[in-house]
Amino acid sequence: MGMGLSAALSIAAGGLHNIDAQIGTVSHNVANAATPGYSLETLPQESMTAGGVGMGVFTGVAQRQINTQMQADLFAQNAVVAGLQTTANALQPIDAALGSPGQNNDLGSLLTGLQNAFSTLANNPSNTVQQAQVVSSAQQLATGINNLASAYGTARQGAQNDIVTSVGTLNTALATIGQLNQKIVAAQAAGQSTADLANQRDAAMQTVSSLVSAKYISQNNGSVLVATTSGLVLPTDGSGLTLSPPTMTMGPSASTGSAILLGGTNVTSQMTGGQIGADITLRDTTIPTYQAGLDEFAKTLASGFNAQGLALFTNNSGTVPTGSPPPAQNGYIGFANQITVNPAVTANPSLVRDGTGVTQNPNNLAGFSGLITNVLSKTFAASPGAGVAGLGPSGTLSLPFAAPATLGAFATDLTSTQSQDAATAQSSLTTEQSLQTTLSTKLQAVNGVNVDSEMAQLVQLQNAYSANARIVAAVQQMFTTLSNIP
Repeated sequence: MGMGLSAALSIAAGGLHNIDAQIGTVSHNVANAATPGYSLETLPQESMTAGGVGMGVFTGVAQRQINTQMQADLFAQNAVVAGLQTTANALQPIDAALGSPGQNNDLGSLLTGLQNAFSTLANNPSNTVQQAQVVSSAQQLATGINNLASAYGTARQGAQNDIVTSVGTLNTALATIGQLNQKIVAAQAAGQSTADLANQRDAAMQTVSSLVSAKYISQNNGSVLVATTSGLVLPTDGSGLTLSPPTMTMGPSASTGSAILLGGTNVTSQMTGGQIGADITLRDTTIPTYQAGLDEFAKTLASGFNAQGLALFTNNSGTVPTGSPPPAQNGYIGFANQITVNPAVTANPSLVRDGTGVTQNPNNLAGFSGLITNVLSKTFAASPGAGVAGLGPSGTLSLPFAAPATLGAFATDLTSTQSQDAATAQSSLTTEQSLQTTLSTKLQAVNGVNVDSEMAQLVQLQNAYSANARIVAAVQQMFTTLSNIP
């Protein structure tokens, strides 16, 4: 009978230990219900028997309840949303600088304003007020081009600076994953729970997945590799990614920015998706293409007037730039930043009637309109001969539209395509954020903590604890009674 009581006491005591451990796990879940990246922890248990006789409960170590596929899907969606957010934020000020059709502040309206000023002057070429209006309209157009080019430069430099910051953040998160890997391997080898450590590692991976498209590759020892979707394994050993050069000024002539290096190898092209991938695309493709298009427009505009004997638009040194390909824009990269009204024309507005250099009005006729007529029919109305391919410092950029039929069509094509880019980024962001929320909600339903359920389980455990405690007390009383029998 003593052996039976001992077994009963052992089983009850084991039950108390099991329930106490479960209460601890439930309490831990409730306390971390709002912790980002935390997954529900459960305590595995198994009944023990010997010869068909129950011997109590085996209590394991805490394990996570997690759907790895849903988690991977959310990591991928994090990169999509972060990339679109980065793009939308960068393009918003550019969209504002493009102006709004009908508000007289977009390229097309400013160009039309200049054309209208020439048309008015054609009716009375000697009118000094109208000559001055032509110069004023030209300066407004040049300033509009300058402002747009400046917005490009600011956005491109912002992307470069953001890459520098983001690579530092990525290195920190990867190093955290590496440190947690070491702790998890050691804990798993010692038969200890790795649940909390894995939750912390997932939180660091949330940061990584917003910076670049990346995924886990699980290892048998409990550690994980972190790889980009292109297959590049990122360093978690603390060595980190580096930049060459660490920082740089992104002027119009810079074809690319700082390269991202891994052990001295350029891996920039493999850093796709997320904030870093979006910044790379903005810095090395999107904005340089915008700049190339505006440089081409500015050069075509200046050349169109110059071909009629009026150097109305020049660079800072008062000359009209010419190309010397290859690449096609060699000789006028960044002209959009410099374009201005020829100082000689500003000083003598009558030159818009007579021309610069060799005069188009040799007899000095007050009503001479030959130059003005040519400007209206050949500069504004004829094909400008603008290039749409082989552009940029390296000659690798192309505009997303066919060669324009007129300067006006060129201005419209530039502004409409760039404005559409901004609108598309914002629209796509809204859609993808909705999907991200849906994925996060589903993952939370599977992996997360339901506080109501946990509290209900806690009540059950407390009742079970009381029942086991009563068994222990009864057995102890029986031992006492037996010990007092003579």
